[in-house]
Amino acid sequence: MRLLLDENLPKRLKQDFPAHEIFTVRDKQWNGVTNGELLKLMLAEGFNALLTFDNNLQHQQNFTKYTLAVFVLNAPVNTYAELTKLSSQINAFLTAGNLPIGPVIIKTR
Repeated sequence: MRLLLDENLPKRLKQDFPAHEIFTVRDKQWNGVTNGELLKLMLAEGFNALLTFDNNLQHQQNFTKYTLAVFVLNAPVNTYAELTKLSSQINAFLTAGNLPIGPVIIKTR
């Protein structure tokens, strides 16, 4: 699967998804692109999912227009030490292969 890490996530998080093709917003040179435009670019380039720390994204976009999963990571802070704890939940969705469309809140159990 093709995954994109939003610019609000540490790039080190890429190492938690070795079985997938994963890029950061910076890798794609999409820094500063608005959320709606970012989702359009992702569709055009064949991405399957966005990982973000932006809890407002789920309320700002009409996801019926996009066929992407958006994993909204919910943790006290957006450091690798905290966010890596959520990676197994995301990997479970990715392994199942049937990604939901739209936002999925991923938080510590």
